[in-house]
Amino acid sequence: MSALKMKVLGFMVIMLSISAIAKGDENENENESSSKPPILVKMVKGKKMCVKDWECNVLSRFCCNLTISDFFETYQFENLFSKRNSPVAHSAGFWDYKSFIIASALFQPLGFGTTGGKFMQMKEIAAFLGHVGSKTSCGYGVATGGPLAWGLCYNKELSPSQDYCDDYFKLTYPCSPGVEYYGRGALPIYWNYNYGKIGEALKVDLLNHPEYIEQNATLAFQAAMWQWMNPVKKGQPSAHDAFVGNWKPTKNDTLSKRVPGFGTTMNILYGDNVCNQGDIDSMNNIISHYLYYLDLMGIGREEAGPHELLTCAEQKPFNPSSSPAASS
Repeated sequence: MSALKMKVLGFMVIMLSISAIAKGDENENENESSSKPPILVKMVKGKKMCVKDWECNVLSRFCCNLTISDFFETYQFENLFSKRNSPVAHSAGFWDYKSFIIASALFQPLGFGTTGGKFMQMKEIAAFLGHVGSKTSCGYGVATGGPLAWGLCYNKELSPSQDYCDDYFKLTYPCSPGVEYYGRGALPIYWNYNYGKIGEALKVDLLNHPEYIEQNATLAFQAAMWQWMNPVKKGQPSAHDAFVGNWKPTKNDTLSKRVPGFGTTMNILYGDNVCNQGDIDSMNNIISHYLYYLDLMGIGREEAGPHELLTCAEQKPFNPSSSPAASS
């Protein structure tokens, strides 16, 4: 074979190899794109509605936005709750990222973590988890990693002071014999009427089996998300609505120093157990967790807004503690 033919043959082999590699890359890209389920988009009464995989699988305008796992990944959850599986943590091995995301699929079509653009979505997750972290923390001043690294240390109250059975609700949410309604969950639930109300909403018999909350992390997160997404009483905002800006304060709200923002989420969830008491530690602890999580998620605490939006130190409670609905 002549030298010229050898060169031509060699050139053809090289070109065929390049073509094969290119084809392989093309097929790989096709496989990657085909592994991502398509977004179903429909126009309903002139509004864009979407269904996006299992995480946001109900036709909703919120499902047209990023889903939570698009901007909040496993490593970020691990950063926020870095000490939760420490040997001294009281619920080591219970809480995990997968349970959080599965739980959120029930509420993402309703706007939980899917309202607004990516910036607001990230802030809401930081706000919600700020409450969760502070209410389940076993951190203290000199704890390894600092006191804010110990969120999700608990999944239940360890030394209940009472059984939290309120006979005032004996007709609607009667206490089950021998059952105790002490604090359980990511945003701890107390009292028979709260277990009953949340159980009805989630279609789980929590009134007779409140222990389900401390046995199932997904259910525990769902119960917390339900509290975040729903008002205590009709005519009042939910913590979600107060945070993302859906709530428009009345004149009475303004006079009571209640404004949209993180501070009002504390008012809704805890009332005067935390708010309208000045600059107290229990309130500042919740705020500190929120700011810490904003930093860890790459948003930065400077994006939390002015102090008057962060605090509820002077806010009058929506539901004073003399009201049964405000008990916690």
